Amino acid sequence: MREKFIKIMKYFIKRDRIKTPQILVFGFGLIIVFGTMLLMLPQATAVGESPGVLTALFTATSAVCVTGLVVVDTATYWSGFGHGVILFLIQVGGLGFMTMTTFIFLIAGKRITIKERILIKDSLSSNTLEGVVKFVIYILMFTFVVEVIGAVLLSTRFIPEYGLSEGIKMSVFHSISAFCNAGFDLMGDYRSVTPYVEDAIVSLTIMMLIVLGGIGFAVINDLFKVRNLKQINLHTKVVLSVSGALIASAALLFFLLESGNPQTLGNLSWPGKMLASLFMAITPRTAGFNTIDTASLTNGTLIIVMVLMFIGGSPGSTAGGIKTSTFGVVLFSLVSILRGRKETEAFGRTITSDVVKRAIAIIIIGVILLMFDIVLLTITESASLTEIMFEAISAFGTVGLSMGITPDLTPIGRMIIIITMFIGRVGPLTMAFAIREIQSTHESGRYKYPDGKILV
Repeated sequence: MREKFIKIMKYFIKRDRIKTPQILVFGFGLIIVFGTMLLMLPQATAVGESPGVLTALFTATSAVCVTGLVVVDTATYWSGFGHGVILFLIQVGGLGFMTMTTFIFLIAGKRITIKERILIKDSLSSNTLEGVVKFVIYILMFTFVVEVIGAVLLSTRFIPEYGLSEGIKMSVFHSISAFCNAGFDLMGDYRSVTPYVEDAIVSLTIMMLIVLGGIGFAVINDLFKVRNLKQINLHTKVVLSVSGALIASAALLFFLLESGNPQTLGNLSWPGKMLASLFMAITPRTAGFNTIDTASLTNGTLIIVMVLMFIGGSPGSTAGGIKTSTFGVVLFSLVSILRGRKETEAFGRTITSDVVKRAIAIIIIGVILLMFDIVLLTITESASLTEIMFEAISAFGTVGLSMGITPDLTPIGRMIIIITMFIGRVGPLTMAFAIREIQSTHESGRYKYPDGKILV
């Protein structure tokens, strides 16, 4: 099996006419097909019957795209084998297709060529080929260590409650799911981690895993390498500043908006309210876990959650969305315009115009896709507009939060969400690569059109 996989990947990687975006799309698609086939087996369900193509495809896509939207209850519908398949798909999807391919190549002792290194660099949003294989090894080691620490911390709560074997399974599953920003849970009845809304150990551990998985491996690597915080690069500064500002402001707004809502924070203790507000500020960053009922949130809170889901995590991470750095670039560009600056500036550095253009393009593409999805879902589904908008944005941002309509989606609605989850996982990254290649082609042209003026 391993040798066949290596031969297939080397065949597609060596085909010069197939570019990086196509290879990444093919890779994620291949994993989804493989996962669907496994989940279609009778052994994958608790009742010993095949779930059907659509249910298996939806679950496999949600797992590989680390989304967390489910049409059946993960804990009760799937068997232990099914849980193992889902967990495997989450891990592969979270780390990325090329990272896992590189891992298999290294285990098999295969030489990694320059073209393969370029693919790895692009898939990790890295700026250089130097040390890219070592970077993959670092990512795998860091992931393993963090997930083990997370599982150990969670086991202090889950083992006393569920017993040794089941407690270990619960701890490992939720640790991997949280670090990969997947949002799958084994609590049953679509509860996510709501039973632990005031449990500091469970909530803080899951929040830590979500942040570490969604902040980006390049950022973590930069923080480990520098001896002085002043030496961190511009990308790290933008990601940390934007992420910190979003979490802090969202937590404060959630606390203010929901403290009087008896269905969410109203009946919690003051420490519980603060803990739940912080959790709710972090989890829309493509994680999908929730400690309070999402459907019971006020309209103002729902709007904030949808904005956070659209932004998502950071490049080169397990998270989805348009990415914090994309949002940050556009935000810094706006500030520079208001200050009368000709160039976009941030932290004493100039952000090049091509980066600003790509950031704007990714946001526009995301908005257009969501508008298209929402219109289609209003035709196929009987849910309210708010529920449909929430579901579509959650799928695009690979978040997994839902107002409860996912199990009731029509077959056409499920296919729309499947496609949206897939585009949300590979789309923004692929679009960035495609835009860069197109721009490079135009920059090599021999002519330039005359300047024109438009009033804005």
